[in-house]
Amino acid sequence: MNLKLRLTVLSFLQFFVWGAWLTTLGTYGFAYKQWSGAEFGAVFSTLGIASIFMPALMGIVADKWINAEKLYGSLHILYGVSLFLLATTDDPTTFFWILLVGMCFYMPTLSLSNSVSYKLLKDSHYDVVKVFPPIRVWGTIGFIAAMWVTNIFSDEQSFSEYGKIVGTKIAEFFGNSLNANQFYFAGIIAIILGIFAFFLPKCPPPKLISKDATLTQKLGLDAFKLFGERKMALFFCFSMFLGAALQLTNMYGDTFLKDFGNVVEYKNSAVVQYSTMIISISQISETLFILAIPFFLYKFGIKKVMLISMVAWVLRFAFFSFGEPQGFGLMLIIFSNIIYGMAFDFFNISGSLFVETTTDSKIRSSAQGLFMMMTNGFGAILGSSVSGWLISSYFTNNVGNKMWPEIWLVFAGYALVIAVMFAILFKHKHNPEVVAEVKH
Repeated sequence: MNLKLRLTVLSFLQFFVWGAWLTTLGTYGFAYKQWSGAEFGAVFSTLGIASIFMPALMGIVADKWINAEKLYGSLHILYGVSLFLLATTDDPTTFFWILLVGMCFYMPTLSLSNSVSYKLLKDSHYDVVKVFPPIRVWGTIGFIAAMWVTNIFSDEQSFSEYGKIVGTKIAEFFGNSLNANQFYFAGIIAIILGIFAFFLPKCPPPKLISKDATLTQKLGLDAFKLFGERKMALFFCFSMFLGAALQLTNMYGDTFLKDFGNVVEYKNSAVVQYSTMIISISQISETLFILAIPFFLYKFGIKKVMLISMVAWVLRFAFFSFGEPQGFGLMLIIFSNIIYGMAFDFFNISGSLFVETTTDSKIRSSAQGLFMMMTNGFGAILGSSVSGWLISSYFTNNVGNKMWPEIWLVFAGYALVIAVMFAILFKHKHNPEVVAEVKH
């Protein structure tokens, strides 16, 4: 198996084990477990809590002491085990702690997968900016595949009677409910991925630190000095704000569509029965926008690409606000999912490449960890905690139904404010030659 194919498999499985449950966790918590908004907000915040310290910490470990591919594989195996435990848990407090442990294992792998891929591609003399996005596309395909598997085999409202029959047999095998299958699917694949990673080419620590280096240098904390640079500090801050927007989609997208089932005329609509698959249009669109990233990055530079991402977030939420399961409203839901690819990937992938092109090779894995810390760490906490409080306090009616049009409009306004502030404050001169010469 050649290198690009092996990295393609890695990317596919990396996001399969996340996509199996991430977008359906809201439905699992709200609809199936009947948790409150505050309880679910706490559960979802585990992604952010783990991302505050674990990606940066594991990036340091990969930079200084342990082969990145071995560390990556070990974390995935432990993550898989935690998912099996998660499936057997009913209490939201216990669920919170188990998921937190699982996220401590999984979240560092997002940046480690990038570091491993960049390192191996560069060692084989590939142009990372051109070669990596098509490989990353398969991560999105893996996410889509997982969502479809969950919709078919782990959803009591699934359109597929065959899927519900097979899913029920799987649930009976594990002695659990149909809805819990999503965690078993993710857990099994995570363990397989962990084993697969041990057979990747070696990615040893760079060990570029001299013997007389300071304690800060030896611990790999140099990357935190990036916050002392105005441009990098602003980049990380806006990464946090956009990370918050991403969590809003992950938390509420599927739940929003499922809630149309509370309306008699929409109860049996395709939006309700195919909710996860409709949300997966977001990931399908990613495959197209990821492939467009090299062109946009070379042509416009990181600032304009990220600004485009922010405007796309505004449209993502605004279209949801006016969406409904029929007519023009249905088209708006579809448009919202299509534009998600631009909103997410123009920020996430371009941001990762920006870190790669602007940081020293000695701290690059640590810097990628910082990027993940701000987006999926502080950003996730900001998005989950504030949105949970707002929805529970101001956008839930007297009978307990959520006021989705108003909720999505507030989110759109938030994204608009961030876009305007970014356009004014972030200063970056685009140089295509810097992007073209990504060196490790």
